[in-house]
Amino acid sequence: MAASIKRAFKSFRPSPALPPSISTATITTLFPTTDPLIDGDACLHDCETCTIKLPKGFKIDEDEKLYGQVNGWSTHLIVGSGKSDWVKDVTDEKGSVMEAVGKYGEVENGKLMLSASNFSGTSYDAPTTVLLLPSFTLIDDVTPSSVPTLLSTIVSKALTNTTPLHAQPILPLAPTLPTRPCPHRYLILLCSQKTRDARCGQSAPLLRKEFERHLRPLGLQRDLHDERPGGVGIYFISHVGGHKFSANVMVYRRAEAAGVIRDDSMEQQNEETGVADLGAAQCIWLARVRPEDCENIVRYTVLQGKVVKPDRQLRGGFDRAKGLVSW
Repeated sequence: MAASIKRAFKSFRPSPALPPSISTATITTLFPTTDPLIDGDACLHDCETCTIKLPKGFKIDEDEKLYGQVNGWSTHLIVGSGKSDWVKDVTDEKGSVMEAVGKYGEVENGKLMLSASNFSGTSYDAPTTVLLLPSFTLIDDVTPSSVPTLLSTIVSKALTNTTPLHAQPILPLAPTLPTRPCPHRYLILLCSQKTRDARCGQSAPLLRKEFERHLRPLGLQRDLHDERPGGVGIYFISHVGGHKFSANVMVYRRAEAAGVIRDDSMEQQNEETGVADLGAAQCIWLARVRPEDCENIVRYTVLQGKVVKPDRQLRGGFDRAKGLVSW
């Protein structure tokens, strides 16, 4: 009971104070909105070839304000569990890395968002892989017993959502936990946890199928075990809040995808000293996403960093290149 109360208290903590170089953006300044004069009339229309439909009776909150209601977070740790559904609170998954993270307490560099995911892992008895964002870093061979090392040595020292792109830190290394860059250029994270809300469990597989339909002709579709460089990784994740606005979709875009170019000196540092790559420049968090939205989310949001329906769908996010956050 005490642990549950502690977790509930932590989940309602206010957003951390922002560094002087970071500002809170309005819904119109965080990400550009599509404009038919620039982007063509296609941005005004939902997909006309979409045949996938959400279940009959799929109802969500269409009235409550979305933007600016998400508490800020600094890093996002996604734990491979090989599952797409979990007990109500993933830190109650017995014997899991998520449980060990929940028991650890706070990390040094701000609020940690914890998610379980369907990639990697088949059993909590075996080591798994975790994905750390915004650094776009995969950490292998993680076990519950190695979580203190993971959090204190790697996560606490890694870049955050408010780290300026021009002040790239060195990614700390732990000898027992191998790290490597995530091969994907973009990530689409879909809440799939039906134990929290059936609508998430219903919508996530349908959206993944529709996203893949539009990514495949572009050569960008990547399945769970496809580590070819580039492309779009689509992962199911555990509850992120706001299930009444299902479906929740988080889009992480690498700095290079957002038009930020690494210079030669940074490449040299990376080879010689282990400097982390630029990581994600943006996270665009959408809600109320339906299958017919997927085509334009791929076309404009994933590939261009634009939002098609900000008033209806934009919950928040960050842009490290601009020094802007929604919280």
